[in-house]
Amino acid sequence: MSDAVSPGSGSAPRDLSRREVLGFLAGLPLAAATDPASLIARAWRHIEGHAGDAAAPYTPRFFTPHEWRIVRLLADDIIPRDGRSGSATDAGVPEFIDFIMTDQPQAQLPMRGGLHWLDTQAHTRFGASFADCNTERRSAVLDDIAWPARARPSMSQGVAFFATFRDLVASGFWTSKMGMADLRYMGNTVVHEWQGCPPEALAKLGVSY
Repeated sequence: MSDAVSPGSGSAPRDLSRREVLGFLAGLPLAAATDPASLIARAWRHIEGHAGDAAAPYTPRFFTPHEWRIVRLLADDIIPRDGRSGSATDAGVPEFIDFIMTDQPQAQLPMRGGLHWLDTQAHTRFGASFADCNTERRSAVLDDIAWPARARPSMSQGVAFFATFRDLVASGFWTSKMGMADLRYMGNTVVHEWQGCPPEALAKLGVSY
């Protein structure tokens, strides 16, 4: 890893020192919100309110344009589009994370430091920013940090960042309208006639009435 990393464009890292970035990453994971359910609800209200203005595409309030590219690519690397539902970006997860960053200031430096860590890794290995790497090259970086038990000690900062980012992506996706539809979550609907738990579910749980 080089001795400095940059917060901005796709040029080689220069502005933040390596020591500063590692210090930022030491602040991971995110401090728990006082009321996480309320935070999530406020995030989606904000995003849905903005979505009503089709003439104005979403502009991140926290992320720089270069960081925004990384966030969107990384979110879709974690939850890609498949035959069942759209991707993390289709569900609005990057916007969700941007709101969390503005609402939870203590999370900002760890997030920024983690994105810079990814960029530094990509520059060191491939001579390009993470956002400019193809899927195979991004996967090569992520494979080293996605499984903590298998990761080398030198990857510990990246492991900590990726674990937190993955949790944010999952939290955003599975609380979005798309994610809940993917789960087939029915919400508070009236059950006119309760017929009990399906036999196959009871069998899977190993219980019976």
